Amino acid sequence: MSDQRLLQFDPEGGIDHCMGNTALSLTIGIVSLIAGSPAYSFLRGAQWHPRAAGPDYAMSCESQKLGDSRGIDVWRLGGGSAFFFVTGMTIDADGSPRAYHPDNTGLDDLENARGDGGWAGIVVQDGEPVVQGPADPAPGYYVSQTTLEDWSKRATDPARYVDSEKIPFIVLPGDVARMTGARVGDFAVVRNLRNGRYSPAIFADMGPELGEGSIALARALGINPDARRGGTYRGVLYIVFPHSGNRRPRPLEEINDVTARLLSDCGGLDRITCSVGAAKK
Repeated sequence: MSDQRLLQFDPEGGIDHCMGNTALSLTIGIVSLIAGSPAYSFLRGAQWHPRAAGPDYAMSCESQKLGDSRGIDVWRLGGGSAFFFVTGMTIDADGSPRAYHPDNTGLDDLENARGDGGWAGIVVQDGEPVVQGPADPAPGYYVSQTTLEDWSKRATDPARYVDSEKIPFIVLPGDVARMTGARVGDFAVVRNLRNGRYSPAIFADMGPELGEGSIALARALGINPDARRGGTYRGVLYIVFPHSGNRRPRPLEEINDVTARLLSDCGGLDRITCSVGAAKK
């Protein structure tokens, strides 16, 4: 990957996700070259380790409050489009072939698959929830769906949806998506502030409240991944990059790679941590 690509990468074109200041972006690229190493280390397909920015990075901690969602403040980072918020994490099992079972023995309680208008987390055909057959990953379980889906696959195929057990993803409510311009398929970085662990993620599902993530995301962050009894009520930082995706599911390797570049364009985790601290004052 060339340094030019690092500085100008934009999947949708024309969106400056984090840097309203071009000079700051150039400073980051130049410092990376001088240091002789990228801003973040990346173990392809396994672990993802952002590394702290060096002391020579030009850093702005400015942020702008966009609003709130059920009492949780949402902030825009600097002059770009990236936004962040801090709250807890409940666990979303949707998309896993083992999420829901007719006998309520799945990863999550069947009540969490219901919405105001009936089934919300389960594929319905002719008014009835679809049960996986012998050739599917979890025969006898319902087909669980996510908002982000692979339109090339049939609606009853469990592979059409983003598997909570395999892919680190976040859930956003509709009011926050509208407030920030975020769309399913956009990328994110999530940090457990209590133990310092980080993970890249993709925005793959929509729900009623802020602060929800997949089983795979919880595991990566050292949070109890049990969809029925796990999660945490505080101490999780979410950074989201609107218009960074293509509205399609992505493999883990692509999520890791693209998110690392987006985070580098933002000035890194040091800048975001600085902005979070400034927002609390």
